[in-house]
Amino acid sequence: MGSGNRQPFDNPVIEWVDSRLPVFTLMNKEYGVFPTPKNFNYFWNFGAIAMVMLILMLVTGITLAMHYAAHTDVAFSSVERIMRDVNFGWLIRYMHMNGASFFFIAVYIHIFRGLYYGSYKQPRELLWMLGVLILLLMMATAFMGYVLPWGQMSFWGATVITNLFSALPVVGPGIVEWLWGGFAVDNPTLNRFFSLHYLLPFVIFAVVFLHVWALHVTGSNNPSGIEPNGPQDTIPFHPYYTMKDTAGLLLFLLIYCIFTFFMPNALGHPDNYIEANPLVTPAHIVPEWYFLPYYAILRAVTFDTNLFLLIGLVCAAYLVAVNLWFTKKPENCPVATTFKIPVLQDIPMKALEPLMAAGAVLFLGIGGMIAFMPDMGMAKMMDAAAPVLVEAKLGGVLAMFGSIAMLFVLPFIDRHPYRSAVFRPWFKVAVLLLTIDFFVLTYVGGKPAEGLYVLVAQAATAYYFAFFLVIIPFLNKFEPRVPLPPSIHQYVLDKKAKKKQKSDDYMNALKPEAAE
Repeated sequence: MGSGNRQPFDNPVIEWVDSRLPVFTLMNKEYGVFPTPKNFNYFWNFGAIAMVMLILMLVTGITLAMHYAAHTDVAFSSVERIMRDVNFGWLIRYMHMNGASFFFIAVYIHIFRGLYYGSYKQPRELLWMLGVLILLLMMATAFMGYVLPWGQMSFWGATVITNLFSALPVVGPGIVEWLWGGFAVDNPTLNRFFSLHYLLPFVIFAVVFLHVWALHVTGSNNPSGIEPNGPQDTIPFHPYYTMKDTAGLLLFLLIYCIFTFFMPNALGHPDNYIEANPLVTPAHIVPEWYFLPYYAILRAVTFDTNLFLLIGLVCAAYLVAVNLWFTKKPENCPVATTFKIPVLQDIPMKALEPLMAAGAVLFLGIGGMIAFMPDMGMAKMMDAAAPVLVEAKLGGVLAMFGSIAMLFVLPFIDRHPYRSAVFRPWFKVAVLLLTIDFFVLTYVGGKPAEGLYVLVAQAATAYYFAFFLVIIPFLNKFEPRVPLPPSIHQYVLDKKAKKKQKSDDYMNALKPEAAE
């Protein structure tokens, strides 16, 4: 038989269909008896929750598209008509509005779980990269969807974000005009954004299919980071995790419904209930909350990168790479050795390292003084000798897209043999600090780009990139390695034993008090 061996089903209708098209056998294999590690916690619910939110967004989005008019003259009015005249239009729109926020919440928690438990490591590198691609597609889709209501924040948000591409040398202005379909955000922009906003969710669905396929090829990671060694380490996906996912999903949907019915506009911006007016600029233009960390990184680059600053950064990066990125410290300059640069390739690393350190301090000092304190007399004198190579606007754009690129290359940066932060105490602290850093960026991204907020954003941005480029390579070499349990089964038994010991200690501590 072309479909291979299969177990017959008791239900005659299902058996009749499955004998001709074995979809039920496939579902049973991939979601019924599929072996999964026995120690999943509730963080593993968020993959299924994100899938449910994607389907909800597709259904509500298609329904809204039946009543929406993608024209600048009537777009705002058509949304108001959906809210007031279409049967349950208010509910469908609020479900879609808040569904976007809760979709991002589920995905951000899903990413945190993958980061904390090392789900990006071999053999799941492609699985992780497909997940980051889904995040990028979600961001593009959400941005275009935010433009469609054609309110003040929609219009000005689209103007600001699309203008970022003008910072790209040579091709930037052409890309902006292509995005706009003209020389300003107008009807052609709205039309193409509506078309792409309708199309991209189906692209996301296709990439999610690949993501799930890759998951079922490599199998799931687990809180211990230890691969299953046999049937004692796994349980069937159904009914154990279908029930656990359902419980988590119901709680998540309860919170989602509270926002949808009782505070539907809490996660939005009030200015978007004012119709778009190109002649009136809002006092403070901000994107939706789920873009705020990246918006903060974009605005954190307030300085031009001059020649001295770039040389200093290259020297500092060279020192970090030589001391942290290489498994074994090279004897000679790796760049000079690779490209056969005369003289330099014969200089030992011990002699070159102090020169690079001095160069990093000197050039970063001079370049930083020119960039951050341009009005100082010495800075003005040196300014002519240090041409600007990267303007602040382009630097911000590169930093913003670089923050996503860090997630893409993470599987190749982290080479520590252990996966989970459970057995990596230093890594655990670094990841928790990164989580706090992400919340700080979210907060300052919603504040005006002035005063203390800029300094906090710059410090938070520095930690974000340092986590990937400095801290993780440092941990690869120097983080202590504790003994791992031999199997997931033993890990579960050890965890239960520790809990029981804590409980017994607590009860024993209470006994003397009771006796008194």
